[in-house]
Amino acid sequence: MMSVGLAAVMVAVEFLGVGLTTLSKAAMNGGMNHFVFVLYSNGFAAIFLLLPASLFFYWKRSPPPLTCSIICRIIVLSLLSCGVQTCLYTGIVYSSPTLSSAIGDLTPAFTFILAIFSGMEKLDLRVKSSLAKSIGTIVSIAGALTVTLYKGPAILITSYSHNKLQLLQTNWVIGALLLTVAYFFLSLLYIVQTWIIKDYPEELMVTFICCIFVTIQSAIVALIAESDPIAWKLKPDIELIAIGYSAVFAVAVRSLVHTWSCHKKGPVYTCMFKPLGIVIAIAMGVTFLRDTLYLGSIVGAAVIAFGFYSVIWGQAQEEKMVDDEAVFNNIKSSSLKSPLLKNKSMEI
Repeated sequence: MMSVGLAAVMVAVEFLGVGLTTLSKAAMNGGMNHFVFVLYSNGFAAIFLLLPASLFFYWKRSPPPLTCSIICRIIVLSLLSCGVQTCLYTGIVYSSPTLSSAIGDLTPAFTFILAIFSGMEKLDLRVKSSLAKSIGTIVSIAGALTVTLYKGPAILITSYSHNKLQLLQTNWVIGALLLTVAYFFLSLLYIVQTWIIKDYPEELMVTFICCIFVTIQSAIVALIAESDPIAWKLKPDIELIAIGYSAVFAVAVRSLVHTWSCHKKGPVYTCMFKPLGIVIAIAMGVTFLRDTLYLGSIVGAAVIAFGFYSVIWGQAQEEKMVDDEAVFNNIKSSSLKSPLLKNKSMEI
């Protein structure tokens, strides 16, 4: 039941993520500075969301003491988080949310490779569960690339279809490079996040401390990159809406959910939901924006669904093997103790 609930939450996070990239792009097109945007989002989340939540949650019980090792790891995590947000939103300024979703499909591949090198995942193609996860990862990426690169004939044409944004070639290259760096940092972030949470299983505390460090780091970056005082003024329009949305969803809720997912399932499971973003973007476009539905979108979505199911099945098989091994060990331990108990009762 927990696995179903976690999967549902992860899918909901991807739905909200599509809205965030679109809203932030609209706000930055309106003149909002992306460095200031990262600073305000993290600052608002730390002060108005994570701080009150931490005080309430740890009101009756104190969190485990923080060691120097855990604090150093959280600082590394905050540096990666600041790098992800800065490169991501700068890349979106030069490109578009669609390109961001497309390059985000590389995250599972980055994370899977890093997890193998870090020892968090074992690659043994002779084991069905490991083979299923490997194939599922590759298939999901292939499906997402199919959605992105292959249009095909139109299946459903509406009278309000929108033309796709045409990007300048130079800006597209800069945006693509920045987005690639952002999603590579995101994969590293998942690895470090899992490393921290296994030794210090306090998702809320880790997220809160990390957010404080990110706020400080993003303030330094914003002060260096943006000297115009006008850029620091908040306008009561789409800028404030985008910052509030980002603070609540991206910095607070999404960070907590991803930390929780890394704790329960690991980094590969967490990043496997990323390719769903482009499918969700297409579905929302057809439903709400009356975009045209193409054959490539349907084929790509089906391929992603197959790859996603393959990874989930492999994860379930590994968990079942762990549970079966634990039951076997308990039975073996009980059988070894039984003769001693029997002999003792006979002596009495």
